[in-house]
Amino acid sequence: MDAQNKNQANKYSIIVPTYNERLNIGLIVYLIFKHLKDVDFEVIVVDDGSPDGTQDMVIQLQKVYGEDRILLRPRPKKLGLGTAYIHGMKHASGNFVVIMDADLSHHPKYLPKFISKQMETRADIVTGTRYVKGGGVHGWNLIRKLTSRGANVLAQTFLWPGVSDLTGSFRLYRKSVLEDIINCCVSKGYVFQMEMIVRASRKGYHIGEVHLHNDVHNLG
Repeated sequence: MDAQNKNQANKYSIIVPTYNERLNIGLIVYLIFKHLKDVDFEVIVVDDGSPDGTQDMVIQLQKVYGEDRILLRPRPKKLGLGTAYIHGMKHASGNFVVIMDADLSHHPKYLPKFISKQMETRADIVTGTRYVKGGGVHGWNLIRKLTSRGANVLAQTFLWPGVSDLTGSFRLYRKSVLEDIINCCVSKGYVFQMEMIVRASRKGYHIGEVHLHNDVHNLG
């Protein structure tokens, strides 16, 4: 089976946790549809009771793109990122799951690269990295850059996961792999993403990387 046929056989469930993202969710969804041509996918919005009208915006998007392509799966209040992924997975019909932020820090233009990398390498996980050639962070102040870089250096030193960017949260998983590792995780907040990738590495899953830039000022 060639790469194109394999791609057509796969379905990608894109989980987007939201809280007060009314101004961003429309653009994110538009860009996802723009950059994913000839790909079977669904967008699962897990909203944690946003008071700004995020859910109303998603309902309007469903009228444009269809309720089968845009799934709104809300929760009553903020319950944490890890549980948002678990909640989204319960409604995912794809055999691959993408997790990405709704604040425009993860540009959907990289989604085809994630898919291509997985197909070329048969990786179980593909993670975005800002810390190798071709990757970077634009629009972040110095303190935020140093904090993120420092967390990665410490994690690389003590955990040895074999991945250059542990704190990144833009990732593609085989659904079965995500279900396996997420049920083992105990961390919350900022450390959660690091624990996910470390556990995946220790379980022997194949992890690929895609070079990316976090550039919130260069959308389109």
